[in-house]
Amino acid sequence: MSDVNVRNNPEQHRYEAVVEDEVAGFAAYELAEGRITFTHTVVEDRFEGQGVGSALARSALDEVRADGTRAVRPQCSFIKGWIDKHPDYADLVT
Repeated sequence: MSDVNVRNNPEQHRYEAVVEDEVAGFAAYELAEGRITFTHTVVEDRFEGQGVGSALARSALDEVRADGTRAVRPQCSFIKGWIDKHPDYADLVT
């Protein structure tokens, strides 16, 4: 599989995983004072099982950490499950 590039698309309120110029998946979010709530994550069927979701979660959470102004509320079961499997990200959770 080609590289997965993750970008924040603030106009759409989501992080997007892009593979060869195609949006392969996204993690939707809502912003509030001091918090980002991940509400829903989608990976297109043909990209499932190829690491797109994991790249998306890691990159989005790394950006939140680097920014340092928001805690994470993982309402989305995928993001919550990913954080559970990667406890080094648990400190981001409210």
